[in-house]
Amino acid sequence: MPSSEERAERGRAYIADILRRHWDPIGITNNPAVQGEYDAYVAGVYRLIAAGATTRQIAEHLVQIETDSLGFVDTDPKMLIPVAEKLLKLNLQLPPNEPAA
Repeated sequence: MPSSEERAERGRAYIADILRRHWDPIGITNNPAVQGEYDAYVAGVYRLIAAGATTRQIAEHLVQIETDSLGFVDTDPKMLIPVAEKLLKLNLQLPPNEPAA
């Protein structure tokens, strides 16, 4: 059975992959030179998933990133619900007293 750190690392890799392939607001999916562009957002998404956030909360978090960090305006969280649903399928619930990555 993998250790909690191994599970957390795998979870972070899956989150990064989902952000890159399914969220991708700046269109980097097919550019190998910038595949780590969204890595700075992985920990925040991981914490939300581990804390039991809803799809709406995750979608709103992604909208906040688009607005605050990427300069987008008028992004509708409803458009990001499918991405949030994919992220929640990762089931990264943490056992009691275990810190989020």
